Amino acid sequence: MTQTTDDLAIREPPKVLVPVEVLEGESVSESLAAFLAPADVVVLGYHVLPEQTPTEQASMQFEERAQTAVDDLAAVFRDVGVTVETRVAFTHDRDQTVERVAADVGATAVLLPNPVGDVSDVLVPIRGVVDRERLADLVATLLADGDGEVTLWGLGSDEYDAEAAVEAARESLAERGLDTARITTETSPADSPVHDIVSRSADFDVIVMGAGEGSLWSVLFGGESERVAEGAVAPVLVVRDREAVGD
Repeated sequence: MTQTTDDLAIREPPKVLVPVEVLEGESVSESLAAFLAPADVVVLGYHVLPEQTPTEQASMQFEERAQTAVDDLAAVFRDVGVTVETRVAFTHDRDQTVERVAADVGATAVLLPNPVGDVSDVLVPIRGVVDRERLADLVATLLADGDGEVTLWGLGSDEYDAEAAVEAARESLAERGLDTARITTETSPADSPVHDIVSRSADFDVIVMGAGEGSLWSVLFGGESERVAEGAVAPVLVVRDREAVGD
């Protein structure tokens, strides 16, 4: 039986920040926008400037073009029923700007968009400290309408009980009305969790994981070669800790 959002015990829809380098032609597919339809979305169109370029100068030169590109992207979301607002930023530090805007808008998660077709298979890697309730809120909301399935994948170690973490996540999703028949659970040891996630990412349509899992956040936004959001990898939703969101 398919659940609707009304069946889920979630007071407010989660809010997803979508940072897009709009002047470089980055975009979000209609299918990915439709997947996010149960959430509220903030589109952040940003442009990274050379150190020597003042932000005021860039704003005068590029703001109109950047705003037009952001508005066009926002229209993709609105066309599939997403509540969306927009921001434009010129910055010397992308990571800092994304963090600041995420805090300003109270984002539940940050999306790193990548090309994707229809979204039906969602991977949730779980390792280390993660805001399980916030993650469950997001996943249950996004999967409420439709027949998509989720795989909860515990990445274990000597210090981390992956089986207990996965079972707790499964219970949290079930409490929010997600049919347990749509939830698959598995565990495996992981000496290099980021590498392992990258290796499996092409087998799923979207990855959802917590910002507190090892060095993922720095890997996602850093310059290291094994970036989870690089190449043909699936889109990634990074769930921010409730403490970071400030509620």
